Amino acid sequence: MTPNDPATQSAHDGPNKQGLAALTLGAIGVVYGDIGTSPLYTVKEVFAPHTGVPLDHLHLIGAISTIFWALMLVVTLKYVILILRADNHGEGGGLALTALAAAAVKDRPRLRQALLLLGVFGATLFYGDSVITPAISVLGAMEGLQVIAPGLESLVLPASVLILIGLFMVQRFGTGFVGRFFGPVIVLWFVTLGAVGLWHISQQPAILAALNPLHAWAFVTDRGWQLLATLGAIVLALTGAEALYADMGHFGKRPIQLAWTTLVLPGLALNYMGQGALLMGDPSAIENPFYRLFPDSWLVPALVLASLAAIIASQAVISGAYSMTKQAIQLGFLPRMAIRYTSAREVGQIYIPAVNWALLLAVIAAVLHFETSSALASAYGIAVTLTMMITTVLTYFVVRNAWKLPLPVAIGATAFFLSVDALLVAGCAVKFFDGGWFPLALGGMLFVGMSTWARGRQLLLESIHRDGLALQPFIDTLDPRSVNRSTRTAVYPVADPSTVPQALLHNLKHNQVLHERNVVLTVRFHDVPWVPMSERIEVQPLSRSFWQVTLHYGFMNTPDVPQALTLAESHGLKIPTFETTFFLSRESVVPTPGAGMANWRETLFAAMSRNAGGVVDFFRLPDNAVVELGTRVQI
Repeated sequence: MTPNDPATQSAHDGPNKQGLAALTLGAIGVVYGDIGTSPLYTVKEVFAPHTGVPLDHLHLIGAISTIFWALMLVVTLKYVILILRADNHGEGGGLALTALAAAAVKDRPRLRQALLLLGVFGATLFYGDSVITPAISVLGAMEGLQVIAPGLESLVLPASVLILIGLFMVQRFGTGFVGRFFGPVIVLWFVTLGAVGLWHISQQPAILAALNPLHAWAFVTDRGWQLLATLGAIVLALTGAEALYADMGHFGKRPIQLAWTTLVLPGLALNYMGQGALLMGDPSAIENPFYRLFPDSWLVPALVLASLAAIIASQAVISGAYSMTKQAIQLGFLPRMAIRYTSAREVGQIYIPAVNWALLLAVIAAVLHFETSSALASAYGIAVTLTMMITTVLTYFVVRNAWKLPLPVAIGATAFFLSVDALLVAGCAVKFFDGGWFPLALGGMLFVGMSTWARGRQLLLESIHRDGLALQPFIDTLDPRSVNRSTRTAVYPVADPSTVPQALLHNLKHNQVLHERNVVLTVRFHDVPWVPMSERIEVQPLSRSFWQVTLHYGFMNTPDVPQALTLAESHGLKIPTFETTFFLSRESVVPTPGAGMANWRETLFAAMSRNAGGVVDFFRLPDNAVVELGTRVQI
């Protein structure tokens, strides 16, 4: 899909009223599932024993006021109003913002490299969120079983594991069919949140004092050092805020903003105030204030609806992990993986088996290790708040260097949001030994892997360039009459177009044949989301028998090499589909002592290279027209 596709145009270029309504419904279903399930556990955690917050009227108003104004400042002001403006050709998300910030400082190479690494680290933290969100959402929903009947408590863990296994097993069928139900279910969820909250507010209208920000200020300033533990619980109400920006490319800015202001924010605010009102009248409801909002006769339907909402919230981050992985592969931070496209119409609907099963194992491990949503709450938040802080830093360079806002405005806004982010990160950091280590350890391992892959590819290209033969002098000295000629076309995909493809050298040495048409092909991925078809291909003649072809893709494009090569005919080069053979060079990496990387990183890179997905599937090459030749490369 490119920016010229109708689906992309509708999301990016101001859809009509009917299209806006459909996109808004879709945004409600996908974007807001995570933040929408936060009421399941947030208020309970704010008044947990470790926070030291007394359960009285004054502190109830203060806590609910802090939650409400956190939603207003962090989600509404920062994300909905400011950061949604930072679109990268209509796309959002951590890697899209990283590319935008890096482009804004392209004349400062060291700073650009630092911002790229910072953005990659933020991306690795997203995977931590992708593990914890399904675990805490499903566990939080299933804990309603013990509210219905205390004897069902033993079923919470196995029921959660079974639901999660089922959720990951159906991923291979794609989200197209089930996605039709996401919007209506989450709309019903937010309407229900608001309705039960409003009913309890009518019983205890004193809770409306929480709308006054002075109560939030008093609550925060009176906590002393215990403020950090309290903020570590309040931040649970903000988890999922990054999804507003990450999914902008799917729905566009306006539908996401409209969904937040008209339904999501009112539903969340009313429900949090309703839980506060409930606790004013019945402090014993703190055992599970969300489910205690409902009359006993409504508990089973509430449990079913909460379970569906939790599954949808989980689906959103799982799909996001697939998209993030595809972007990371095409930006050169992860090895190729098998990517399956589950929709003939929507290229964004993908399934990556390796990511799916790795996430399932990690999610089940988290559920079995932490066992309750309260225990998981200790692990939840630190990855999200660090990602928020990284987003703030990257946005500064976009605001200052790309948008050219005055320096005092850029610094002032960044300092304000960074101070908020720093408080939230500190609040989550105090839970490090209680579980906060989990997403950081996961993110750290992924960062090592991604940075090792990027550095290893750089060393590999340097080695190929250093040890290879220069292409043009080789072609100039090659005598076609000295070898057998084939009337077919040979395409040699290479990473370094300035050197002779190893597969071509093997072909000449072992098969003693040279094709009539030889195409040295390079695929370039750029740090923009989309490259239109009009800019897809470059063709440069090198001799009567050789051409150099470069294909250009953005990190959201789907590379289809045979399709792109048909465009070469308009440049004077005809590549017949059924008379073309693709000769691939498969490099076997050999770690060697030296100044490249530490030996263990070179060994890791070699292992990642051996297990990387095939070029054939990734570039959609025809299986029956590929010849693969191996070569050993030292780094």
